[in-house]
Amino acid sequence: MGIRSMASLPRRWWSAAGVAVVTLLAVIGSYVEANPVHAYGGLHLTSHPPLAAYLLVGVPALALVWRDSRPVGVFLLAVAGDVGWAALGQIDGAALVPVIVALYWVALTRSRRVALAAGIAGAVVIFLAEGLLGPFGWLGGPNATMWPELLAAGALGGYVAARRQWLAAERDRKERTEQLREEETRRRVDAERMRIARELHDVVAHSMAMINVQATAASLLLADDPARVSDALQAIRRASKAGLRELRAILDVLRQVDGDSPAVPVPDLRAIQALVDATSAAGTPTTLRADGHSVPLPPPVALAAYRIVQESLTNVVRHAGRAAATVTLRHEHGHLLVDVVNDGAAGHAPFSDGVGAGLTGMRERAAALGGTLEAGARPRGGFRVHAKLPATAAAGQEPEATPAGSDVAGLTAEPPAQQRVSRS
Repeated sequence: MGIRSMASLPRRWWSAAGVAVVTLLAVIGSYVEANPVHAYGGLHLTSHPPLAAYLLVGVPALALVWRDSRPVGVFLLAVAGDVGWAALGQIDGAALVPVIVALYWVALTRSRRVALAAGIAGAVVIFLAEGLLGPFGWLGGPNATMWPELLAAGALGGYVAARRQWLAAERDRKERTEQLREEETRRRVDAERMRIARELHDVVAHSMAMINVQATAASLLLADDPARVSDALQAIRRASKAGLRELRAILDVLRQVDGDSPAVPVPDLRAIQALVDATSAAGTPTTLRADGHSVPLPPPVALAAYRIVQESLTNVVRHAGRAAATVTLRHEHGHLLVDVVNDGAAGHAPFSDGVGAGLTGMRERAAALGGTLEAGARPRGGFRVHAKLPATAAAGQEPEATPAGSDVAGLTAEPPAQQRVSRS
C-alpha cells in the first residue's frame, strides 16, 4: 500500500490503529517488566502475575476508543488499572502508557482547570499506590519518572488544543473577512447598477420626451405650416444627437479600465442653459435664473444638480404641456438650492403623485450627497421640485458619467455673455 493510499484511509481506521498500538505497548511492556528472569536494581520478581491481571492494563488501553466523548472517565479508568497493577507488586512503567495517553486527551478536549485537576489527582493516587504497594518504594522506579511524563502529556495536549482554537479562530476571521468583502463588493455593484440605471433613465427619458414633443408638433404642422416642420425636425435632430452623445459617454465610462480613465467632464451652467433652451424649443417656455455667486462645486454635486434639472424639465414637457417653467439656482449657507417650478393649471398633477422612477432617482441623488429633495403639487396649480445640495459635500468622490460634450467649468462658473440668464 502506497503513502497516498494510506493517507486516504478513514480517520476511524487510524484511531483504531492507535488504540491497538497503545494496548500492545501496555500489555507486552507489562509482561516484559513482570518477567522473573529480569532483575531491576537488586529486585527479583518471583513469578508472572495471573493472566487475568493483564486486563488491568489492557482494558484501560482499549477504553481509549471513547477518549473523545468521555476523556475524564477513560483517564480515571487508566489510573485505576495502574493502581491495581502496582497493588500486585508489579512494576507499572508500561502500565502508565494508557494513563499518559488518556491525560493528553483530557488536556486536548477539556478545559485547563479540568485537565490540571484530573492530572494532579491521578498522579497523587498512583504515587501513593506505588509507594505503598509497588516494588520500588516511594522514590524508586516509575514514581521517579511519572511526574515529568504526565506533565509533558498534559502540556502537549494543552498546546495542541490552543493551536486548534487559534487555527479555528483564524479560519472564522478569514471567512468573516471574505464575507464582508463579498458583501461590500455586492453593495458597490448594486450601487453602480442603480447609478447607471439613473443615468440611462435621465438621458433616455429627456431625449425621448423632446423627440416625442417635436415629432407631434411636426405632424400637426405638416398640413397647416410646412415651413415650420423643418424647425421641428432640426429640434428632433438636436435632441437625438444630444441623447446619443450622452449615451456614448456613459458607455465609454463603462468600457474604461481602472487607472486609465480620463477625467470625466461635469456639466456646467451652459449645459443647464442648453436644457432650458431645448425645453423652450419643445413648446414649454422656460427661464433660467442663477445668482451671481461663484462657488466651486464638487463634481458629484454639479452632476446631481444637472440631472435634477434635466429630469424635472422632462416631466414638465411630458405632463404639464405648454405651462411655463422656471429653473432657479442659488447658493445659501453653504448649500446649492435648485428649484424647478411650472405653472400648470389648478388641480393639475403634472408629475402623477410624485412616486415615479424619475422622482425616486432624484431623491436618491440628493440623499447620496447628504442633501434633500422635495417634490409636490403647488396650491395654486403646477408642480415644484426643490433640492438642497451641500455645496462642499463629497468633494473627494469620483465624478459620475456625464455628457461628453458638456463644457467643464463648474456649475457656478460665471456664464458667458451670450447665455440667456436672468439674474435674480
